[in-house]
Amino acid sequence: MKKTVIGITVVGKDREGIVAAFTNFVFENGGNIEKVNQNVVKGLFGMYLEASFTKMVNVKKFDSGIQLLSKKEKMDVSTHHETNSEKNIAILVTKEPRCLETILDAAKKKSLKGCISVIIGTEKTLEPIAKKAKIPFITISESNQEKAEEKILEICKKYEIDLIVLARYMKILSPNFVWRYPNRIINIHPSLLPAFPGALAYAQAFERGTKIVGVTAHYVTENLDQGPIIFQDSFKVDPDDSLEEIKSEGQKLEADTLLKATKMHLENKLEVRWRKVHVKSK
Repeated sequence: MKKTVIGITVVGKDREGIVAAFTNFVFENGGNIEKVNQNVVKGLFGMYLEASFTKMVNVKKFDSGIQLLSKKEKMDVSTHHETNSEKNIAILVTKEPRCLETILDAAKKKSLKGCISVIIGTEKTLEPIAKKAKIPFITISESNQEKAEEKILEICKKYEIDLIVLARYMKILSPNFVWRYPNRIINIHPSLLPAFPGALAYAQAFERGTKIVGVTAHYVTENLDQGPIIFQDSFKVDPDDSLEEIKSEGQKLEADTLLKATKMHLENKLEVRWRKVHVKSK
């Protein structure tokens, strides 16, 4: 029998006994823990468990049971089990259109193994693109990032989102958000990480006179621009190229690289082990 894998995220105030409570729950329900990762940042506890079951498991009963445990332990818990081959995607954007347009074009051509369920923007700039594609566009203009993330999480829950794609979303996501979607948030960064992290990567590369400029698609973690690298690509820079020329070339590469990484994830070709992304063998 093919084993069933359930991902469990636990987020809440840090205290003793949380790890034991949830690992014991898995064992008591006939599961085996394949992965466990836990972090504490400023008193906030986050844990991801991946449990496998070789025998038939009643997923609804399991979910119900773990929610009862979550209330007892006063933790926010969610489970993830991809029963559908077509994953639900949320795209987060700000105002740069190239990445969004490239992904939507792939979806229109049926080359994307997933359903773009919702597009969430920090402003309305890209709403016409979403309307043309007939995809819901929701604006979260809240300046307080904590409150904005609460609203985004509600939307993702409503649309049963499996994968979040940051298509030049110009906000930094907190550990409280990131921990709820482990290895299920993909970002594109305009440099060959770990070089030039943070903002203004093209300007940094231009000022340093680099001969090769690149982009990096990576999974998002609580550490800014340090998540597991999925795919990278680059282009050569002529000494006479202006910053705007570099940006223009880079934006096209960003879109293509983000799309490639997204496709690889949706086709279940990627696996993260020891902070490295491995392409699964066929």
